[in-house]
Amino acid sequence: MSAEPHAIETRGLSLWYGSFQALFDVSTDIRSGIITSLIGPSGCGKTTLLRCFNRVNERYGNVRTAGEIRILGESIYDPDVSLIELRKAVGMVFQRPNPLPISVYENVVFGLRVHTPRTDLKRSVLDEAVEKALTEVGLWKDLKDRLKTKATGLLLEQQQKLCLARLLPLKPEVILMDEPASALDVGGTRAIEELMFELAGKYTIVIVTHNMAQARRASDECIFMLMGKVVEHARTEDLFLNPQNPKTAEYIEGRYA
Repeated sequence: MSAEPHAIETRGLSLWYGSFQALFDVSTDIRSGIITSLIGPSGCGKTTLLRCFNRVNERYGNVRTAGEIRILGESIYDPDVSLIELRKAVGMVFQRPNPLPISVYENVVFGLRVHTPRTDLKRSVLDEAVEKALTEVGLWKDLKDRLKTKATGLLLEQQQKLCLARLLPLKPEVILMDEPASALDVGGTRAIEELMFELAGKYTIVIVTHNMAQARRASDECIFMLMGKVVEHARTEDLFLNPQNPKTAEYIEGRYA
């Protein structure tokens, strides 16, 4: 194993939705503190793999897995693993912004209210958490005087940043992003990518994207998937300029049918 620390390790991971097998014997390591993109054609298994990392697939029922996933050295399938604690450590941002229909302030502290004993939730603690999280995602300056505003009335880009801010008070180690810019315009996409760069290092970020230009711009490493399998995992620059597998070359050059 490399001396580099790994945030996520999978070994022989397979997954079935009922009788349909979506992942086949996936073994890969994702390094800590960098941005890793999962790329590949629709239906290749990249979103399924992403959702394995916080076991959110299991919400859909009739899901069966085999193999192992270790997050920060711990198996997430151990019987004593708390899904609540796992999903605090491994936060997720979805394709479309999904802020709660409450104020900006209450969105940011929602997780703290759920997971923290009421006696520890002094107003000063909540205020500090809101300012810190909104500052980290670049929203504090714009929203500090609008904290009582309903979050669903914000611009889409702001809503997506707020969804990210909602994770941060819980101190996640890993942030999963499932096509986080797919609902945004060019400016919003650029803003989300810039935010990812700022957060990398503090957090391990894994992003699913169909956008090859985005994968090339915004990730340190890429994992190319095809038909539920990992075909190639390399530094982004190496994968795009010197792919080792012909299937990788076909996909990034737009020749994959």
